[in-house]
Amino acid sequence: MASSAQQLLGFFLSLLGLAATVAATFMVEWKKQSQGKHRIYEGLWMTCSGTERTICEIHQTMLKLPTEVQATRAVLLLSIFISTVALLVSTVGMKCTHFMDSKTQTKSTAAMIGGLMFMVAGLLTIIITSVYVKMIVQIFGQSHRLLSFEFGHAVFVSWAGGFLTMAGGAFLSCRRCSRSQSTESVHANPHLPTTHSKSNYV
Repeated sequence: MASSAQQLLGFFLSLLGLAATVAATFMVEWKKQSQGKHRIYEGLWMTCSGTERTICEIHQTMLKLPTEVQATRAVLLLSIFISTVALLVSTVGMKCTHFMDSKTQTKSTAAMIGGLMFMVAGLLTIIITSVYVKMIVQIFGQSHRLLSFEFGHAVFVSWAGGFLTMAGGAFLSCRRCSRSQSTESVHANPHLPTTHSKSNYV
């Protein structure tokens, strides 16, 4: 019962992390710049600017985008893809589902593989977000303060998504779940002898 609750906790944490990663990927405020009342926001897919009314323009070509934007976009999409596959695999391997009930070992292995995939996806999100922030900080230090960008709220959402995905994957990939299940099956098996027969004694 405890291991099933642990799997559910890991699954929902990973699902929440995946949702945060998807939200951060399509958020506009990855970089921000303020010039008085005029504000400029740059995301991975579009740029928005304005004072009271904001106008957004979608990036027309990838070749003119900065390197950090291209790399961040590619790695985050890869992370989302891995998390989606991990979502399907871990659903099959969780105890609360009825897939492969007759194959206990295979079912627990599927849950562990799904958890490891979640951990890889979360690690990718954290690494690429940190690299993006590092490059923004370097550009900020090299350029004029009034013309430089600062990183925005999408960075923190992406970090949160990565950490949540990794935490959920750690709960799902814990091998204690399969060990506790095998122990419970041994104690619950009615065909195993529980007491020694005394018919041989006089």
